[in-house]
Formats: sequence, structure tokens, C-alpha cells
Amino acid sequence: MTDPTTGPTRAAAQWLADFAAALARGDIDAAVSLFEADSYWRDLVAFTWNIRTQEGAGAIRAMLQARLADTQPTAFALEGEATEADGVVDAWFGFETRVARGRGHMRLRNGKAWTLLTTMTELKGFEEKTGDNRIKGAEHGVHKGRKNWLEKRRDEEAALGYTEQPEVVIIGGGQGGIALGARLRRLGVPTIIVERNAKAGDSWRKRYKSLCLHDPVWYDHLPYMPFPDDWPVFAPKDKIGDWLEMYTKIMELNYWSSTNATQARFDEASQRWEVQVEREGKPVTLRPKQLVFALGVSGYPNVPKVAGAENFLGDQHHSSQHPGPEAYAGKKCVVLGSNNSAHDICAALWEHGADVTMVQRSSTHIAPSQSLMELALGGLYSEQAVKSGIDHHKGDLIFASVPYKIMHTFHIPVYEEMKKRDADLYARLEKAGFLLDFGVDGSGLFMKYLRRGSGYYIDVGASELVANGSIHLKSGVNIERVNERSVTLTDGTELPADLLVYATGYGSMNGWLADLISPETADKVGKCWGLGSDTPKDPGPWEGELRNMWKPTQVPQLWFHGGNLHQSRHYSQFLALQLKARMEGIDTPVYELAASHHKR
Repeated sequence: MTDPTTGPTRAAAQWLADFAAALARGDIDAAVSLFEADSYWRDLVAFTWNIRTQEGAGAIRAMLQARLADTQPTAFALEGEATEADGVVDAWFGFETRVARGRGHMRLRNGKAWTLLTTMTELKGFEEKTGDNRIKGAEHGVHKGRKNWLEKRRDEEAALGYTEQPEVVIIGGGQGGIALGARLRRLGVPTIIVERNAKAGDSWRKRYKSLCLHDPVWYDHLPYMPFPDDWPVFAPKDKIGDWLEMYTKIMELNYWSSTNATQARFDEASQRWEVQVEREGKPVTLRPKQLVFALGVSGYPNVPKVAGAENFLGDQHHSSQHPGPEAYAGKKCVVLGSNNSAHDICAALWEHGADVTMVQRSSTHIAPSQSLMELALGGLYSEQAVKSGIDHHKGDLIFASVPYKIMHTFHIPVYEEMKKRDADLYARLEKAGFLLDFGVDGSGLFMKYLRRGSGYYIDVGASELVANGSIHLKSGVNIERVNERSVTLTDGTELPADLLVYATGYGSMNGWLADLISPETADKVGKCWGLGSDTPKDPGPWEGELRNMWKPTQVPQLWFHGGNLHQSRHYSQFLALQLKARMEGIDTPVYELAASHHKR
């Protein structure tokens, strides 16, 4: 065991003590002097009531000048022992503010902070009823007219949305809406989740037959209830669908399936939303204070307008509507696109005896699944990580502790190693004509995901089919015209086609607002997702955080929640705490509300 009086633990304890003392006496200059000039303080709600990264000493000073007096941070205490690698000290700590408790992480170089993470974990006086605080459940004794759990639950379901209004309405009952709903339930925030499908999990069940999670199980747990320890590493879509359906019941969520949201408007007089829905064909008006869109990481499907498409005599649809490969054995199939869905659909069609051609318009990043798990995710999300003391909760915080501004520098070495490890596959793909990239700066898959939400394939087998020619490839071209039984490409090639699949991605999430609320509201919010990195499909200016996600937007009382399973799990905690604080009348002054950019 490391001697706590020497080495990294002592360095971390000294820094934290100096930092706490400076904040306690309101000496902002002294606090800022503990940071490197090129340093980062990422705050998840605790200091800023926002999700925001202060980049550089000047930004840190400005935040403290605006927020220190109100936040009143105290009770800083190191957690466990610090570690040191390559001259960087890593340490965890707890702290409190005037209204909340939090947890943080620091990286020190030469005795000064390089990165600092502060996160809110619970609101004082509004803690979740867990552990020593759990409810009794049973009412011992004799009480006339008492109701049991089932009767109370039925009463709640009958009243909420009708005689009683919810605090929050979540539009979208996929993994994101369900995860946030579970957090809010635990905090006692009356919430209705609106989902158009007939059952929770249908958004997974209705996708193409071969769909499995491309992320490993350790990355994908839902809040409070991790998957069983024999759950497959890559879960099939229908298994995930069943888990989500079960989860909504176990977590006692007020989940309105077979319900379409048709219109929403904000009523200035009551300071509530009016959300018109059709529940099993009957109109209902919901009047929540807070409205959350939880519709994944994207908006409407992007279906390109191609000359002649209306004359096609075969089947054509967007990848989101693809029913599966069964009907296309022996058929000529053309798939426009070269990212995850395109590869999955092409592979499944080939397996069922179809003649399939992938049309690749622009370069794509390929990350072989095994290499991605071992090189990129293994340190935080794997069986080995769990054995070394890093469960998904700690993994989430470690991941969150890396500021987006420098995250690419952490990823570039990973993908340099991947290039070496999988050199043979990459060489054969390029020989087949496939256009490869590793991102403009070589930072690979996850930075592409954050910046643009597209442009990659996690290879679970289809790349070999492309490399060996089983899946035909036409690269660097687009579809110029659709004919009755074929497509003509921009290089003049004509491909016979019985099926045409547009695996062409999705628009921005604020596209939903234009139809449901108004185009003006959508434009006021601005584009969702992306960092403003000024890389392809992620125009500047630099944001430092994902646009409009899990934090206040330019439209009061309107929120966005989504992302992959990891992000839905992790960030639902911080969105739920923001919503709970507002319900309880806690003052929530938002520091540096992000400006909106890039309308839709």
C-alpha cells in the first residue's frame, strides 16, 4: 500500500486543501493560481447549473467570480489514494455546495491542476430513498380502508395526465426516455413518457433482423439495474427490447405507449407547456412544466431526393424502415451508404443470398470490434476493468473527466495502434476500392461520433465481405438517377436493382421541434449534437460541450436527452437533478447559457 504521506496521494491532498482554503476565503486569484495556464475545469451542474467546460485560467476565473459566492463549496475530501503515471497525478474527491453534494476528479502536473471535473450527485433534502432511506413498503398495524401497492399504482396511473398534471413530459420512450424516467421516478418527479410504439422496446424490435449492439455490455447498463452477469457481450435487438419493456414495469414508470404527440405550445400565463397527444386514438392535453425530447441522437431520416425515384418498380426505403433480408434472396440489392447500418444491412442481405452492392459516397472510418474493445474501451468498460475496480459508474466519470478540447489527443494513439494491429484488413479494403479514414486528425471513432454522429462502422464482420468482394462496392460515387429496374451512378455505371436502401443517416434533433412546436422554436434552439470542432459536418464556433444536450437551451423549460446507452445512463443523472431542483423551487442560475447555432 502506498504511504499516504508521500507521493501522489500527498500531492493530491495538498492541492485539494489549498484549493478548498482559497475558495473558503473567497480568494479567486489564489484558486486560479493552482491551475496550469492551459487547464480545464469541466462542471456537470454542481457549480454552473449547466454542463460546461471552462477552458484556461481566464475562463476559470470568470466562472468563479460569477458563481463562487452562490455555490459556497465546502467539505472537500480526498477519496481513496491517488495514482501517478507519466507525471500525471489522478485523484478522486467529494465535496458539498450550499444545495448539493458532489464528486470530483483531478489531474495534476507539477503540482498544478491540468483537468478538474466537478459533478452534482444529489440535492440536499431531496436524496433518493435508497440504503438507510429506503421506504418500508409494508404498513404494519391495522388500518381501515387501506390500499395496497397495486391499488395505489392503479390510482396514480388513472390520475396522472388527467386529474393531476405531470411535472415533466418526456417525448420518446426509447432507452433515453426510459433512463431519464427512472431517474425522475427515484427523485419523486411526476413524469409521463410518451411513446408512439405499442410496447417499450419496440424501437429496437422493429429494426432490421440482424441488429445487435455494437458496444459491449459493460458500456450499456441502464441506471440502477445492471444487466445480469451472463448477459451477452453484444446484445441482440429483441433481447434489448424485452429488457427495456421489463425495466419500465420494474421501475414503475408512467409509460404511455401507443401515444402520439401531435402539437405543443408554451403557455406564458401558466408557465406550462400544453402538449396535445393521442393516446390509443383518444385526444389528451398534458400540461407539464418541463418538456424533454428524448428521441435518440438524431431527427428525421435523411432520404435523398433522387431523380426518377418515383418510377422505381422495386422496393425502396430508408434504413430505419428496412424490414430485414428475408424477402430478397436472389434479388439485386443496392445500399446507398457505408456506415453502421449500411454494413449491417449489406451483410444480412448477403447471408440470405442476395446480390448486394454498397454505394460509398465518401470515406468511412472502420474500427474492428475486437480492437475497439481492447484498445479503446477495455480500460474503462470490460470484465478486466471491473476486476481492477472500475465499474461502469467510475468508468463514466473517468470518461467525463477528459475535456472535449483535448479528448482527441487521448484517442489518436489508440487508432495509431489499431492501424498497425489491423493493417492487413485495411490494406485489403483499400485494394477493394473502399475509401478509409481515421478522422481528419486521426482520432477515430468516438470523436467522429461526438462531432457529427456518423462516418464510421464498428466492424463485426461485414468489412471482410467488402474486402473479399462478396459485397460489391462502388466508391466515390452517388446515385444520379433511379430507373424502373436499376440505378445510374454519377460515373455512368448502371446497377440492376430490385431493392434500394437509403442508409443515409438522420437530420438534427431540433427538426422534431419545427413540426411539433414551430420552426421559430426549432431555430431558436439551434442544432443539437456536435462540438463545433470545425471538422467535416461539425461546423464552428467551438462549443466545448455537445450542443443542447442534457442542459438548459435557449428555450426555457425545453430539454434534449439522448445518445448511446452509456450517455443516456450517465447524463440522465444530471438532467434529472436539474429538473428536480426546478420542481422544488431551488434557485438554478445558469452560468453561460450556450448560444444557438446552425438552425436545422
